[in-house]
Amino acid sequence: MQAKADTLAALRRGDLAGARELRLPGGLAEFPREILGLADTLELLDLGPGSLTDLPADLGRLSRLRVLFCSGNRFARLPPALGDCAALSQIGCRGSGVAEVPAESLPPRLRWLTLTDNRIADLPRAIGERPLLQKLMLSGNRLAALPDSLAGAPDLELLRIAANRLDALPGWISALPSLAWLACAGNPCEPATAVAATGVPWDELEAGALLGEGASGRIHSALWRPGGQAEARPVALKLFKGAMTSDGLPEREMAACLAAGTHPHLTGALGRVTGHPEGAEGLLMPLLPTGWRALAGPPSLASCSRDVYAPDLALAPAVGLRLVRAAASAAAHLHAGGLLHGDLYAHNLLWDGVSGEAVLSDFGAASALPAGAAGAALQRIETRALGILIAEILDRCRPEPPGLRALAQACLQADPSARPLAADLRDALDGPSLRS
Repeated sequence: MQAKADTLAALRRGDLAGARELRLPGGLAEFPREILGLADTLELLDLGPGSLTDLPADLGRLSRLRVLFCSGNRFARLPPALGDCAALSQIGCRGSGVAEVPAESLPPRLRWLTLTDNRIADLPRAIGERPLLQKLMLSGNRLAALPDSLAGAPDLELLRIAANRLDALPGWISALPSLAWLACAGNPCEPATAVAATGVPWDELEAGALLGEGASGRIHSALWRPGGQAEARPVALKLFKGAMTSDGLPEREMAACLAAGTHPHLTGALGRVTGHPEGAEGLLMPLLPTGWRALAGPPSLASCSRDVYAPDLALAPAVGLRLVRAAASAAAHLHAGGLLHGDLYAHNLLWDGVSGEAVLSDFGAASALPAGAAGAALQRIETRALGILIAEILDRCRPEPPGLRALAQACLQADPSARPLAADLRDALDGPSLRS
């Protein structure tokens, strides 16, 4: 509360004149009009969670505003004034009770829209008429259909529609030229996934240090004593937060991770935790060797749907080739088992930092594939993600492994039906011309 009061006091005194970013600690019941005094400079505004029910009609005065975060407020509809912000390209409004998205609320330069965990049943045609739209996050709503206008979204790369009410996926989804990352689990149209999970009683585990944290849960080191035996096995323990994420539902993530089975280039799962004292859901996974890390960082506000790599990352050709093989082999295994990963990114590729040994992690966006041609069409969406990953790895290889750039280009073709399947790519990478 004191932090909010201090920031508001500074705003009202004029101490923040010229600010390009303003992050309020949250708890606002009404929009501070003094924010509009920053119209000549303000580019990012984070209102924090609070009890706001609307935004001022003259919000468009913030002519330089590019990014707005207003998640956790109480908007019955997405504020129409957003559409008057000429430079606004990113809107984050999750968990705010939004039931209506007026066409006029969508600014002309919209690039990234997050409306996760709301009450939206319908979307306006205008959402597909924003030519810069690249990232659309709609998981956890009440959508039974999507506007056909989205079929004409040429730059849409990431689409999150998990945990809605879709009885079928529109056919145009698999024809989108740029789509690479799709999450659609938890809809009525998702095929059933048969999972025979090994139960791991909580009293066989000793949780240790926190290794990492993501949107869906926290990963700890742990010791596992199966059957209470004296000798403990070091493992990784993921405890889920139980909340809707931008990718979908934690229970769908657990089901997909267990259904994926074992593979040398997947993190894998050893079993599902039972009997947690607070009722938390958990997965037991193999513990990766010390020093393994993500190949890249997740997308930033500026990069939108693309990962952020360390500027000094340089890969030997053989290392780059091993990384590409690991990703393609993991994807091919998942597709053969009827699963779409949905988040095939460098930030989910964990590697040893030396030789190129790697595993694909994080099943938060995974979903079950339909059989036949419909499933193959969805697989080719993930082929584009592989193409992007290969191209990014090649950009950091000195020199490039010969022949790999042509494979990347084949994966990136605008006509999805012309792209190879992940199994084709894996076989090509194992061919004599690309052996290291």
